[in-house]
Amino acid sequence: MLKLSFRQDNGWLRASVQGELDVASAPVFRARIQEALDEHQVRRLVLDLRDLTFIDSSGVGAILGRYRQLAALRGEMRVVGVSARIRPVLELSGLGRIVPLERAQGR
Repeated sequence: MLKLSFRQDNGWLRASVQGELDVASAPVFRARIQEALDEHQVRRLVLDLRDLTFIDSSGVGAILGRYRQLAALRGEMRVVGVSARIRPVLELSGLGRIVPLERAQGR
């Protein structure tokens, strides 16, 4: 099950992602991120993945889609809290070449 929480901080929207980001939850992820970006009227997004337990290609595609959307608006995106379990999937997808991936502390 996917859970998202949001916090605005100094012009950045921080989205904490918890649970699984997969084919079933990717549409919810896309919609909730879009709603939050619109509500907070920001073009800078930090995805905090420290509590993400699983991601598949649909989840990677959803993250990449948010990156492309923000890039088209001349915005920015960072991905933080990437665990050793999630990093290989993001690296193999090529996402790490486009968006900086910051490791989770102590993981």
